[in-house]
Amino acid sequence: MKNAMIDLPVKIYSVSEITKLIRERLEEAFPLVLVTGEVSNLRPAASGHVYFSLKDEKCQLKAVMWRSDAIRIKFAFKDGLQLICRGRINVYEARGEYQIVVDQAEPKGKGALQLAFEQLKDKLRAEGLFDEARKKKLPLLPKTVGVVTSATGAALVDILRTLERRFAKLRILIYPALVQGEGAADQIAEGLDYLGSLGDLDAIIVGRGGGSMEDLWAFNEEKVARAIARCPVPVISAVGHEVDFTIADFVADIRASTPTAAAEMVVEKEEAFAERIENLERRAFQGARYAIQERRQDVMGLAQHRIFQNFKIRLMNIAQDVDELESRAWEVVRGEQRKISEARGRADLLREKAANSVRRLLRERLAAWERLSAGLHGHSPLGILKKGYALCWTADGRTAVTSIGNVRSEDSLRVSFYKGEFRCRVEDVDPDKPIESRAVKKE
Repeated sequence: MKNAMIDLPVKIYSVSEITKLIRERLEEAFPLVLVTGEVSNLRPAASGHVYFSLKDEKCQLKAVMWRSDAIRIKFAFKDGLQLICRGRINVYEARGEYQIVVDQAEPKGKGALQLAFEQLKDKLRAEGLFDEARKKKLPLLPKTVGVVTSATGAALVDILRTLERRFAKLRILIYPALVQGEGAADQIAEGLDYLGSLGDLDAIIVGRGGGSMEDLWAFNEEKVARAIARCPVPVISAVGHEVDFTIADFVADIRASTPTAAAEMVVEKEEAFAERIENLERRAFQGARYAIQERRQDVMGLAQHRIFQNFKIRLMNIAQDVDELESRAWEVVRGEQRKISEARGRADLLREKAANSVRRLLRERLAAWERLSAGLHGHSPLGILKKGYALCWTADGRTAVTSIGNVRSEDSLRVSFYKGEFRCRVEDVDPDKPIESRAVKKE
């Protein structure tokens, strides 16, 4: 009997060749498929790739999701989860196993975002991040408040308008951040960490206006929840509208239904405190007024008492005595005034006599001064110069030449008249020639 394999008119393939051929045929037959099944044998790898199986009541299918696709999945994979997976069929040639390479996955019967929300909510609740015991209270009178939100959003406008209208003295620090889309969760967490590190804030408002679950998703990110939990300052979550709830709302110390409501919460105690003070002041004023009225009535009642009436009569008698004493005093004063008037007249007479004596003495002294002044003026050098005489000076004009012994031949001299002067040079000096020889002879 001949070997049947030898008679077969077929090509002999190696394991690699047949595996490759099967892979090519499967990839051509199933370029893109949707497969639903239950997750089992879940094995996340350190590389970020996720390995698992999809199974139903009869069969199972190997599956893999590469890291680049896995990081886009909002919810967490776990065994028992029913998924609808999109991908392509291929063969893992090293083991000769076919599998589906998943690029997208959705929970069956429930949206991916809703599932991710519930999963994170359960995780953080189990860690105690929602416990009331860890939530911080708002201070009674906040002075500085931080705000983490979009710099161009309506939420910031609502917050600032409310705070300014109700408590204009409040200091506000704004950390602008994206509130939706890629990178929003990172910026929100960074803003919370930065404002919390300043050390002088009394509260922080974090939030945005309303929107879809996708729009609000940044506030459902775990990194934002962790940032709120570790913030040393009380955090008010103000995300969306009253019907919207996010993970940030559960972790925050206080949840506000809207950004406007968050701003009102910050100053609510301030307004209540001021109103209470105003009420206390009003009550104190009314109480004081009633007490004064009661005391006034008591005084009026006492004033009508017989004892006080007798005291009133005694006071009137004393007042009459005072009037008589005042009249006597005025008589004494008028007498003294007459004496003062007479003394003033005598003083005026003496003052006039003294003034006349002083004026006479001044006239005598003035006449004597004028005589002396005339005599001095007659002997004044200037008076003599007016008569035609001259003064002789040295060349520098500083020293008067008063003796012929001070003059030498060829000396330069200055000669000054009453008005004007001239320079000259000495040609000859005769110390013995008398002045009489210059006398003018009469004809």
